[in-house]
Amino acid sequence: MTAVKPPRDRAPTWPGYEALLDRAATTGQDPGGAELERLRAFGELAAADGTTLRGLVVRHLSRARAAWPAGTAEGDRVLVAVQLAVEALCEGYERAQQLAVRQQESARREFIDDLLYGRGDPVRLAERAERFGLRLSHEHAVAAAEGPTPYTEGDSVSRRVERAVTGRFGERRILLTTKGGRMVCIAPGDQRQVLAYFAKQAHAATGGGRAAVGRPHPGAGGVVHSYEEALQALDLAGRLGLEDPVLHAADLLVYPVLARDRQAMAELVRTTLGPLLKARGGPEPYLETLTAYFDAGCVTTQAARRLSLSVRALTYRLQRIHQLTGSDPTDPRHRYPLQTAVIGARILGWPERKVWTKT
Repeated sequence: MTAVKPPRDRAPTWPGYEALLDRAATTGQDPGGAELERLRAFGELAAADGTTLRGLVVRHLSRARAAWPAGTAEGDRVLVAVQLAVEALCEGYERAQQLAVRQQESARREFIDDLLYGRGDPVRLAERAERFGLRLSHEHAVAAAEGPTPYTEGDSVSRRVERAVTGRFGERRILLTTKGGRMVCIAPGDQRQVLAYFAKQAHAATGGGRAAVGRPHPGAGGVVHSYEEALQALDLAGRLGLEDPVLHAADLLVYPVLARDRQAMAELVRTTLGPLLKARGGPEPYLETLTAYFDAGCVTTQAARRLSLSVRALTYRLQRIHQLTGSDPTDPRHRYPLQTAVIGARILGWPERKVWTKT
């Protein structure tokens, strides 16, 4: 089937439209399936040629009015033909729009994948970024949000967050997508309010999910770096049991530094906390006690409240830790090594990961 291309004006008319109307008026014959498909194809081409749907419909209704027969019966038959023809034109037009949206979305997702994973030629990547309003010569930052369930492109939560962010800040220079079951937002580094608002909306929409914001960095590689920082912050939050709904990579820099030399960290954990393995019931209750104690600023009453213990029970645990490890949590001289070892244990997954429990 060969479709007739619409002329380049603001209101094209399908060439066979008048004949269709004349036949309907004289014989009462409705448009056939092949004829309707040609109308759909014409509607697709009109959309691709830049014609508005309103202009297309108005043009064909105007032609129908000019060809309207005087008789009532004939007029009814023409009205049916007009309805079928216009419906077919609109279906074709919508089909073209849906295809364009799918193609644009596919190009957008491919670009975001290449951007976040650092793939492709940097020059070509910068050129593609211009289409989405990003200037990779400037700084950009990335926020990632996760919740109780993985998120996919177009699901209700993702759409709700996207509508909230774009409704407030517009779509220009902001990219929102899903990746690895998380929602991701890319924004200029000097527009921190965008990522803060995204994190707030994501937390609200996910029913208590967590978001992390990477630091701003320049260039295409900077986007990758910021994205990795956001993911690392989420991973650290899970390992360390951080309860903050919004995390900033800039506030967590000490943890990657501590974990950089994993062998030294493992040795510190083994030497400082290893004796807790001999405790009745294992080391976990004592690790929880140390964590709560340090998180409470070494205030015994507050730490006891966090653990739902009496102050006396908490004090006993601290004394037992001193007996087993030789380090007194209440002594400022011992406090820093103990706290660092506790952080290291949480980062390394000790004592669950047996590799770190060698003696």
